[in-house]
Amino acid sequence: MKFKTLFLDYFQIVLGCYIGALGLTMFLVPNKVAAGGVSGLATVLHYLFEFPVGWTMLVLNIPLFLAGVAFLGKSIGIKTLVGSLLFSVFTEITANYPVVTRDLMLSTVYGGIIMGLGLGIVFRVRGSTGGTDLASMILNHFIPSVSVGQGILIIDFFVIISSGIAFDWELAMYAWIALFISSKVIDLIQEGFNYAKAVYIISVKAEEISQKILTEMERGVTLLEAEGGFTRHNKYVLLCVITRLEISRLKNIVHETDPRAFVIVHDVHEVLGEGFSYKN
Repeated sequence: MKFKTLFLDYFQIVLGCYIGALGLTMFLVPNKVAAGGVSGLATVLHYLFEFPVGWTMLVLNIPLFLAGVAFLGKSIGIKTLVGSLLFSVFTEITANYPVVTRDLMLSTVYGGIIMGLGLGIVFRVRGSTGGTDLASMILNHFIPSVSVGQGILIIDFFVIISSGIAFDWELAMYAWIALFISSKVIDLIQEGFNYAKAVYIISVKAEEISQKILTEMERGVTLLEAEGGFTRHNKYVLLCVITRLEISRLKNIVHETDPRAFVIVHDVHEVLGEGFSYKN
């Protein structure tokens, strides 16, 4: 079982690195969209000095990996090394693939989506392609007040600014769009596609609402004991997780039972359990 899990993890790292490389070589790099990170810096250097993007990424990642091992220890892991190498190699292998579009907006949007998809697959199995992530972790080691997330933002900011200086500021603006899109796609891949709604219901008729949800919607309900901050009266708060299609039906049940009920609805990106999905 352990071998199977390990094989699947590394297969996803290979697949993710290949998909991410396609986003670079078929959309972003040919249109000079340097969407942050080591790949963005390599894109800038490619147009300034004609350095190959893939090998430049590798040259930049090797010292980062060695510094990571030296300062952060072996926690950096073999997956980071494999991801860094494969992302660079696949970028070089796919460098001569046909460019899909020369339209800046299309290349920015689709390049960001595809690169985000690839990197999201890698990150989902706790892999990494090195680059900005590793650099920000090293920065955090020396300056603890700068979080890893802030470090990534700072490094990406300077990379995109350099693209604006090297190319033009309009291309830098497109780079920000690509970075934003790829980061959102990465989040989506890691958090899952199983969007749902978590609903908190505060009502004096909590028991009655609970029974209707159980019988009419066939959804589970959790009763949380609570105390009113002003009245200091004990009461129940209902917690129910439902699909997006069921939200209107639940609102109707609550409104019909207690029009004065207080309802909080928020998004849930991944739900595991009965009535939804399970992870093996």
